[in-house]
Amino acid sequence: MKKIRKAVIPVAGFGTRFLPATKSTPKEMMPLIDKPIIHYIVEEAVNSGIETIIFVTGRHKRAIEDYFDYYPELEQVLKKAGKEKEIEKLRQISNMAEFVYIRQKEQLGLGHAVLTAERLVGDEPFVVLLGDEIIKNYENPGIKQLIDIYYQFGKSVIGTMEVQKEDVSKYGIVAGKEVINGIKLVETLVEKPAIEEAPSTSAIIGRYVLTPNIFESLKQTTIGKGGELQLTDGLINLRKKEVIYAKDIEGIRHDTGNKIGYLEAILDYALEREDVKEEFIKMLKEKCKEVEQGQS
Repeated sequence: MKKIRKAVIPVAGFGTRFLPATKSTPKEMMPLIDKPIIHYIVEEAVNSGIETIIFVTGRHKRAIEDYFDYYPELEQVLKKAGKEKEIEKLRQISNMAEFVYIRQKEQLGLGHAVLTAERLVGDEPFVVLLGDEIIKNYENPGIKQLIDIYYQFGKSVIGTMEVQKEDVSKYGIVAGKEVINGIKLVETLVEKPAIEEAPSTSAIIGRYVLTPNIFESLKQTTIGKGGELQLTDGLINLRKKEVIYAKDIEGIRHDTGNKIGYLEAILDYALEREDVKEEFIKMLKEKCKEVEQGQS
């Protein structure tokens, strides 16, 4: 069984839900305290044994490339100021993994983004992490949970979570039979079904382990909902040839692709940071008191 060494992270989207900020700043580069969202996602991959990060990017995402590159001019300024620890932190970012970039010339969906990376992935199993979903689990990173299942069965694995029935139309939905320890053998996949058509409330989230056979399946997949090539539809085709597993990922998930999810992530990470926690809690209490007084 081949080792999983590569991660594909699609980051070509415009981030229109965060305009005007994303007019010039990639949504993946929006900060959670002092690190951009994409940093947390790369950390999850690296802490799961990934060696190469393949960013499927666009012409407006150069800031991501710059972030994971060396910055000699800044290092010189820091060196003159005697800030050696800061220089070391910057170098650690650049040395986290091997970073590779490929352009998605047209934004034709997640399936198309994955297919764009075919040449770089080659004939190897790989993982996909969406660039706006953070899963916090320091003991057992989200994508590692799926990688471990891959090494057990040698097949593709989809990360899932339970959602409210009224929310099923926002996600790809899977249904199947449990085979062992919460691992399901997938029997049905549906992309963003209507409530009455959903086979379950088990929603696909932004973590996948995929066999290289997904590429041929995507090539045989027709354009789906939203006029895009959907990865879920490609998985439906893949399932005709080989089994697929699914597992609820353990951890705290933040969907930073929407405003409330982003604010929730900031709140969560701020409350665990010893350097800002005390003052942050004090500020929150004061603001809540002001709101209560204003409403009374």
